[in-house]
Amino acid sequence: MEPQRSVHPLNERAVRLKRSLSEMTGLTQFGFHLVTLQPGKESTEYHRHLYEEECVYILSGNGEAIIDDQVHEVGPGDFMGFARGGAAHTLSNTGHMPLVLIVAGQRLEHDVCDYPRKGKRLYAAGTNKVIVDLPKESKD
Repeated sequence: MEPQRSVHPLNERAVRLKRSLSEMTGLTQFGFHLVTLQPGKESTEYHRHLYEEECVYILSGNGEAIIDDQVHEVGPGDFMGFARGGAAHTLSNTGHMPLVLIVAGQRLEHDVCDYPRKGKRLYAAGTNKVIVDLPKESKD
């Protein structure tokens, strides 16, 4: 299976090569992907899912995970789990070799994903996706 190249719509540095093993086997409720990040690339825009859970397992290479604005060095054997509504996160390849990881998670019919650094929110309903400005938080 050849990898599919994708670029995140809110982050041109978030370029990944993805093999969707779950789609290949007909899974619809659970995503399981083999992802490769080339040096200097990011996995996605810094984000958090309000309803879906996801996890990442590093197979090879080195990089940095930013979780709740804290930087963590990551490498082979490292595992990160992100509960719904939990910490915002992203991953980048800071090494000189490809960073290869497994990304797995739920595939709910509806999800909301916040991109706090961009001030944006994604509403997803099936294949329909809309990106809007994040609502202003009230100051009490």
